[in-house]
Amino acid sequence: MLLSQEYREVWSTKSKIAFRFVFSYFVLYIFLMFCSGLFESPFRWIGRTILGFNYDFDISGFGSGDHTYAYITLFVNAVVAVIVSIIWSLLDKNRPSYNKLFYWFLVTIRVFLIVFMLLYGFVKVFQIQFRSPSLIHLLQPLGEFSPMGLAWTYMGYSKGFGVFAGLMEIVGGLLLISRKTTTLGSFIIIGVMTQVAMMNLMFDIPVKLFSIHLILMASVIFVTDIKRFTSVFIKNKATNAYEFYHPVSSKSYHKTINKLKKIFVPIILLVACVLGYLGELNVTDKNHKPHLYGIWESELFVKNSDTIAPLITSSNRWRYLVIENKGRAIVKTIDDELLRYNFKLDTVQKKISMYTENGKMDSLNINYIYKNTDYLNLEGSLNNDSISVTLFRKNLDDFPLRSRGFHWINERPYNR
Repeated sequence: MLLSQEYREVWSTKSKIAFRFVFSYFVLYIFLMFCSGLFESPFRWIGRTILGFNYDFDISGFGSGDHTYAYITLFVNAVVAVIVSIIWSLLDKNRPSYNKLFYWFLVTIRVFLIVFMLLYGFVKVFQIQFRSPSLIHLLQPLGEFSPMGLAWTYMGYSKGFGVFAGLMEIVGGLLLISRKTTTLGSFIIIGVMTQVAMMNLMFDIPVKLFSIHLILMASVIFVTDIKRFTSVFIKNKATNAYEFYHPVSSKSYHKTINKLKKIFVPIILLVACVLGYLGELNVTDKNHKPHLYGIWESELFVKNSDTIAPLITSSNRWRYLVIENKGRAIVKTIDDELLRYNFKLDTVQKKISMYTENGKMDSLNINYIYKNTDYLNLEGSLNNDSISVTLFRKNLDDFPLRSRGFHWINERPYNR
């Protein structure tokens, strides 16, 4: 075994070379994950001169983890790790072992994995990362979804499935906290994150590089104890317990660390649950559904005193008005164009300020009549045009995605 958590007085040459590279690569990866922006000028030069990236790009990635600058950083990461491990091997070739440094390296990547497993787990459990399909998505043809949008809708549809996926990540992270359960925790993380990485790869979700590196980190931890795994699960032989190496032998130190874990782990979990719950309330409509919430279907549309028929050739003729989030509204036209508006209500005066997202505020430019919860009439001016629109609320249960629910018994597949 190249790397092991057991104490070995003398390491083989292969073990030392493997450790030097693995240590250099992942320590540099974690450092550059947070600090790569400090090296923008030399990295851009490398990307332009060595890798041939001759186009403009932003180092932020706008939320993508697989942008051009990330690949340049990865290239630098790999090259520097090779160079460092070679120089290290030449200058430190007589050192017999790296037991102490290897221990603290494993602690570092364990903490790194714990943080991100808990973070990713809780945003799934509380439906912050994957949200229920929005009202506008219910009106969107399947063919218009991007692969990532389809995956997000698939994951967000079932809160139960999201909770399960999140709990598995949380369990994997929690098992890494105790030294005795790190092998099991890393094994679970490898399984969970492999599924995540495959989804990222097959649905073109731009977190491919990071998810693969989480698998690699968990794999480093797992292979340090793989001897017992192969003995039991592959060779079907008994295996002996062994003492994990620890550079600190003080009993009081270990007692203090164990007490701190018992105190802070429940506190962290409690805080994460509270923040997750509040975050879910903030990003969903559970506690702030706007007035007039729903999908409103246009029955009559009059523009500049002309009644416009619901024909596919009638450009900008409203088909649906979607009100899902406070201060926002989306108009889906008869020719499937999406028009986004700021939408602010004055429920006392029965007036609306409705204007384009990039436009200037048009104060209370539309009057509305709302009655029987299913009828809405808008009259006023919009974009220098007078409009009069009669709409009726669409029953959301008409969408099987909203109304089908769960069934233990199915006499035949309900596949539509």
